[in-house]
Amino acid sequence: MRLTMTSFWESVHGLGRERIVMLGLVTLGHVAVHWYGQLFSLVVPSIKAGLLLTNVQVGALSTARQITNGLTLPSGYLADSYRNRTNLILAAAILCFGLGYFFIGIAPSYEWTLVAATLIGLGAALWHPAALGSLSVRFSERRGLALSVHGVGASVGDSIAPVIVGAVLLAANWRLVMVGHLLPAVLVALVMWWSLRNVYQDSGLKPSFGSYVGGIRELVTNAQVLGVVSSNAISGMARLAVTAFFPLYVTETLGYSPFVLGIYLALLYVMGVVSQPIMGILSDKHGRKAVLVPAFGSMAVLFALMAIAPGGIALGLVIAALGCFFYGTANVTSSAVMDVAHENVQASTMGVTSLFSQPFTLVSPIITGLLVESYGLTATFWYAAVLQLISTLILIPIRFRRARV
Repeated sequence: MRLTMTSFWESVHGLGRERIVMLGLVTLGHVAVHWYGQLFSLVVPSIKAGLLLTNVQVGALSTARQITNGLTLPSGYLADSYRNRTNLILAAAILCFGLGYFFIGIAPSYEWTLVAATLIGLGAALWHPAALGSLSVRFSERRGLALSVHGVGASVGDSIAPVIVGAVLLAANWRLVMVGHLLPAVLVALVMWWSLRNVYQDSGLKPSFGSYVGGIRELVTNAQVLGVVSSNAISGMARLAVTAFFPLYVTETLGYSPFVLGIYLALLYVMGVVSQPIMGILSDKHGRKAVLVPAFGSMAVLFALMAIAPGGIALGLVIAALGCFFYGTANVTSSAVMDVAHENVQASTMGVTSLFSQPFTLVSPIITGLLVESYGLTATFWYAAVLQLISTLILIPIRFRRARV
């Protein structure tokens, strides 16, 4: 561990002051993105109780969010074409989150809540291609490190939001809490727009449409990309099933409060603060496959353990172990795709990945809801474990190329 942390600080020191400032600002923005992302899991039990929803309708809420979350190909094209306006795209993403939760707070019906959920997904769709694409271009020689540091922002937001908001929900009406998140979103959006206004001014010329299409064509015919996105799609089905129904498992099956749910959700993400930079450095040095295969395999085992672990500390330990890989692997899979992508389509790599994944991930919460109706909430974890095992097996025969710099 000491050697790894030494390598981390040496790697960061070599980036240069200007790039460190840029990375820090985008990472701080990512904290806000995942703070808002975690609100959805926390408020799902309240929405279900308040609107008298079925488990299938709860799954459909996650699917609605995932539909717009999957609009990363047009978002990626926007980010690749207007890199000098990346600060505006990032600010708009934060604003979408605030508006989405504001409308959830005032929505009078299930149908309006579905519409509001799409705004939350749109915020994620706008943020990630623009942020990851700009970082990939600026840090091409240390792509794994840069994307994993950006991922640390996600882990921080994912870790603190459930505890703080979970505690607030014990004392305040959930609709008021959702409405109250609009003002902070507006303020953060203004900060992102202003603080990054000069960072992207020298982001190069807009690529021609022909070169852009050529880069996408090259990407989608690459064997490494096809293998990684296939594995990532199935892994995404598993993760989305767990995020959609784990809150209900904790509150309904285990009978815990929103605050305890917040503690569990924080455990799912807090380990990523440490593990993501380590995974990024290791993948830069030893290859993406050397990190992904054992990480994906471990997740399959841990999903199964969630189904049989009793509540309390035992379940908390399983969740904390899962948190080492839950989102950290996404940075490594993104790096593996960006490694073989042309510079003109770096932001659009997420769009290609998402376009391939959408037919699978969109139906996953609904499939899980049907399984839950028939077999109970623990079926969620067995379903996720099987999917994660399949995604691991897909990666094993793939030959990974080294990063393009």
